Amino acid sequence: MSDPTTSEDGKRRGDTDGRERALEEIIHARGHENVSAEHASTFEISTDDFLTPAGDCILAIEADRAPADFDPEFVAACQRPDATITVTLEAAGHRDSVQGRGDPALEFSSERSAVGRTSEYVDERTIALEAEHAAEGFDRDLVEALAAGADVTATITVSVND
Repeated sequence: MSDPTTSEDGKRRGDTDGRERALEEIIHARGHENVSAEHASTFEISTDDFLTPAGDCILAIEADRAPADFDPEFVAACQRPDATITVTLEAAGHRDSVQGRGDPALEFSSERSAVGRTSEYVDERTIALEAEHAAEGFDRDLVEALAAGADVTATITVSVND
């Protein structure tokens, strides 16, 4: 088992045991006073610098990267039918993860936001399908930290069998 290494562009790559391969993309963003995390079918990280109360799926804003910035190898792994995609958010000492699946239809072409979905709907923003939960399922202490404007690190990991 080898440890993932981090490259200069914020991407981490690792090989877990020779059979399963894991690739990661890291997004840095911040919370906002209007983070409510009440949406029942999606969660989102946006590059926008604002958030209205209507954006109840948005967990963080001012993201430094969007799906269009992700490495082609990472995107190709996410497009595999056997891909497991995990999104982990860390802010102010709180951490929570959600797991979904990949799909050949995932585009990763949005330059604005990354969206995880509990459904099978795909658009240019979608990064994971059939997620275990949406915004409303995230740890409430984490959500409070995000609503207080905490800096957040989102790590998106895709695992595939080789």
